Amino acid sequence: MNKYDKMLELNKRKSEEKVERATLAIRTMVLEKEKVSVPALMQKTGLSRGFFYKNPIVRSEIDAAMEQQAGMVDPRRNIISQAMETEMDLLQQQIQNLKSENENLKKENQKLKKALSKRELNLIKQL
Repeated sequence: MNKYDKMLELNKRKSEEKVERATLAIRTMVLEKEKVSVPALMQKTGLSRGFFYKNPIVRSEIDAAMEQQAGMVDPRRNIISQAMETEMDLLQQQIQNLKSENENLKKENQKLKKALSKRELNLIKQL
């Protein structure tokens, strides 16, 4: 075996190791219900962006994982939604309280206008 063949063998082995490392990372992310994305895989594996897009084996793994996760909701998004719903409920309650207070003030205003009107009539009659 000459140097060229050894170099080819070494490059092939390194490539296979990279593919194995990438597929393992993808499968781990799927099992841990972590969103699979190329930037996250780059960070976990140390492999380049181009590797994930150009390697057909890895690309098919990524596509399959993303398709599997298509309906999956990010847990943080669920927590944010719950917090928003709670805040919406509090704001709705506050709106109801303000509407009730506004109604009461309108009724009180009407009573005061009637009282003022009666007082004015009494003053006019006394003249």
